Amino acid sequence: MRKAAPTFTPLIPINRRSGRPLHRQIYDAFRATIVARNLSSGQQLPSTRTLASELGISRIPVLNAYAQLLAEGYFETRVGAGTFVSSSLPEHTSPPEDRTASPVKINSRTRRISRSSLLLPAYKRAPWVRHHGAFSLSHPALDAFPFKVWANLVARHSRNPLISSLEYGNPMGLKQLREVIAMYLRASRAVRCEPQQILIVSGSQQALDLSSRVLLNVGDAVWIEEPGYWLARHVLLSAGCRIVPVPVDPEGLDVAAGIKRCRNARAAFVAPSHQFPLGVTMSASRRLRLLDWARQAGAWVIEDDYDSEYRYGSKPVASLQGLDDSSRVIYIGTFSKVLFPSLRVGYLVLPPDLVDHFLSMRHAMDVSQPYLYQAVLADFIAEGHFSRHIRRMRTLYGERRGILVESLQREFGSVLKIVGDMAGMHLAVFLPKGANDREIANRAAQESLWLWPLSSTYIAKSARHGFILGFGSTTASEIPAAVRHMRAILAPSHASRGHSGVV
Repeated sequence: MRKAAPTFTPLIPINRRSGRPLHRQIYDAFRATIVARNLSSGQQLPSTRTLASELGISRIPVLNAYAQLLAEGYFETRVGAGTFVSSSLPEHTSPPEDRTASPVKINSRTRRISRSSLLLPAYKRAPWVRHHGAFSLSHPALDAFPFKVWANLVARHSRNPLISSLEYGNPMGLKQLREVIAMYLRASRAVRCEPQQILIVSGSQQALDLSSRVLLNVGDAVWIEEPGYWLARHVLLSAGCRIVPVPVDPEGLDVAAGIKRCRNARAAFVAPSHQFPLGVTMSASRRLRLLDWARQAGAWVIEDDYDSEYRYGSKPVASLQGLDDSSRVIYIGTFSKVLFPSLRVGYLVLPPDLVDHFLSMRHAMDVSQPYLYQAVLADFIAEGHFSRHIRRMRTLYGERRGILVESLQREFGSVLKIVGDMAGMHLAVFLPKGANDREIANRAAQESLWLWPLSSTYIAKSARHGFILGFGSTTASEIPAAVRHMRAILAPSHASRGHSGVV
């Protein structure tokens, strides 16, 4: 048995003004001293009474600190002898300070991760992403949201909640919410559905991820729009799918081109009512041809209907799902754009024979959706607040869209071609040949102008350059000045390339 080293009292600085309790200060000091090997294994420690006296404090904090160090194995007690540094601790340990000063060398070859994670591009936050201000993308007019109404509904459901609301919920989602969503979709989107076909999820991204898990295998070919929604691309990459980019023209996805490139694709991901980012609406002939292809190929069509409530100059376009007579369409909707992004509530409308498969997968992923916001949203829709909000926002966004188009035409004339301005909360502009949208967007971000480069939504290297301009969170009074700011930023880039007449 080791011979106990002499008893020494380590330096324990006590700060009575600190927010940390005294027992924690004592615990931290002993632990750091032991890990740094300034107290050796088997070293005898002062008694709690002695240490308390030396520190000039009550004995209680010392007792609490010793108890914690004993429980964690740093201290040990010997009957009749006292308290010691644990004799089972290794003689040599690496102090935390050393790890910071000299990082541990890691052999990446021995650290195995999944192939799907390696297929995804590294997460990198571009300077124009997720900022509030002129032209920021996917941001609704949060200042116009009826927060008082929403807060009252939250309070209603938070006050004296039912026991059932605190338990695990139905993996399909709250019944009341599915019922009001079904009524809304039948009336406003011509979706053919019943509540039992609706699955509540955490936004459209989870809906797409769930669809890929249920419908697709590694190596399956999937059509996606080119240009298109980059996060959809990431989900399909992580599922190990082979992505087939299909060009988009003024009529939407070019079905003939898709068939030519890969007739036997397993699925097609489309946004037929308001394509992202070009904003075009798929023509009736293209919709019917897409459904014909899906039926003949035994393929699935995943319809993303993310902000179709907002159209200017015409009524909302009916869903693709409403035309489907062979149950080949999986319909995705979300409240992120029409209410607020952090709500994280979306839904799937499923063919009846797929419901059980999606339900099993959903339950395996995260059991069920949280209760509170489902209940609040169900009341928000059932009591008419949702419809009133949509009507107000349609007028508000229509005004902002009109001012943006007018300002762009006034400042740029025919130099910038405007597309996709008849729906949604964004439009796109094409830059003249030779301009680099990423360079300009990086420069604009330094001046708090958020120009999303159009080229980033393409897979092909021969991408069209331009910008996606969001107007949902930019007020009508801010838009003209923001467009003038954009004009000033574009002027140097075009002048250096000899583009006369741009500004």
